[in-house]
Amino acid sequence: MTDDPGLEEQIAAWRAFVARRDAIASGDVDELEDHLRDEVAGLTASGLSGDEAFLVAVKRLGGLDELSREFAREHSERLWKQLVMSESAEPTTRSRALPLAVGLAVGAAVAVKVPALFGIDVSTDGDFYGRNLVVIVLPFLAAYFLVRRRATLATIAVVAVPFVVAAVVLNAYPFVPDAATLVLATLHATVALWIVTGIAYVNGDVRSSRARMDFIRFTGEWFVYFVLIALGGAVLTGLTMAVFGAIGLDAGTLVEEWLVPCGVAGAVVIAGWLVEAKQSVVENIAPVLTKLFTPLFTLLLLAFIVAGLLQGSLIESSDAAPEVFGQRDLLIVFDIVLLVVVGLLLYALSAREPLAPASWFDRLQLVMVAAALAVDLIVLVAMIDRIAEYGASPNKLASLGLNVILLANLTGAAWLQFRFVTGHAPYERLERWQTGYVPVYLAWTAIVAIVFPPVFGFA
Repeated sequence: MTDDPGLEEQIAAWRAFVARRDAIASGDVDELEDHLRDEVAGLTASGLSGDEAFLVAVKRLGGLDELSREFAREHSERLWKQLVMSESAEPTTRSRALPLAVGLAVGAAVAVKVPALFGIDVSTDGDFYGRNLVVIVLPFLAAYFLVRRRATLATIAVVAVPFVVAAVVLNAYPFVPDAATLVLATLHATVALWIVTGIAYVNGDVRSSRARMDFIRFTGEWFVYFVLIALGGAVLTGLTMAVFGAIGLDAGTLVEEWLVPCGVAGAVVIAGWLVEAKQSVVENIAPVLTKLFTPLFTLLLLAFIVAGLLQGSLIESSDAAPEVFGQRDLLIVFDIVLLVVVGLLLYALSAREPLAPASWFDRLQLVMVAAALAVDLIVLVAMIDRIAEYGASPNKLASLGLNVILLANLTGAAWLQFRFVTGHAPYERLERWQTGYVPVYLAWTAIVAIVFPPVFGFA
């Protein structure tokens, strides 16, 4: 023990943070703390203050990700056990994570079937599940994080209110049959509520750029785990159909009405638990995915630009050169591609060491962002041309607004990426720019979901 209460508080906070890592057992935490205290003692004896000694000692001790990988190699048998259960006989937050996740996953699966279980006929409302699936299932994932983070009542309220508002909007608005505004409201409400779930993930620390980046990393890895679970579920579904078919029974109703919807609902929560459970135990997959797909999407964007130039006309159609970017379906495809590019950039940011110097991959990202910016400008001009020719519609204006947001986002990202690779700006500025744009997407999705339907007569 030291005589400095502030230093003891810092060491206690460091120990609590390290102890949350599944790769490091309690006995190993004690050993690491001994090393830390020895370093601090030596540094303070040389004349450093307690705060200075603590910072230097932590730096010398090594990054937690490196420590976790080292412990993972030396204690691999323990790690695979800890992935599913805690070795400690005493109940801990880690040992309670799996039962909590399973319980909430079952709750989500049951919630999806509540209308059928209570005899509520939704057949007269074919859009019922399309409208409500996100407000039925996603609260269980948000609840998982709120419980795990021991969130305050204020944070719980901030997360709960948007879900209530979304449920009211999607169900109380008098949408006409097959309304375009209903589709827009549902899609944008889904994105908005996912970002709101991020508030639960960061435990209300929405002003922190690092916390936002952590949620971006979680989003990417959650998507990967969800896809893997979905692929496994597809195999299970096929085997179920085959087994029942072999004995002359049709399992179509079981699969369609129970296995698939309940499985999807439960997988949303389980995928979130998996991301948390494997944290620092299994190598982060973000660098692998970004370095695989960034070159591919860069080539895709460049190929389409070159192909459009060779066609002779990128926007306007003529007898000699058919319209390339003015077709509605193609514009939608390019919107999706641009969103994927932004996602790749964010995912790469979440996986990168901020203090590392610029590399070939950073320069490749600059090329990708520049190409995406060029495509966005072309698509934006094509959209304005379509609105001028055919008039405004909720779909066109929603897409136009998204492209304006993407244009500003990509322009800032390209400029800051260029300044970083040329050595004129730190990487942290690019990270802050990208994470600072998350509220912009939240605001736009909320506007489209809440404002667009009444403005366009719910049509």
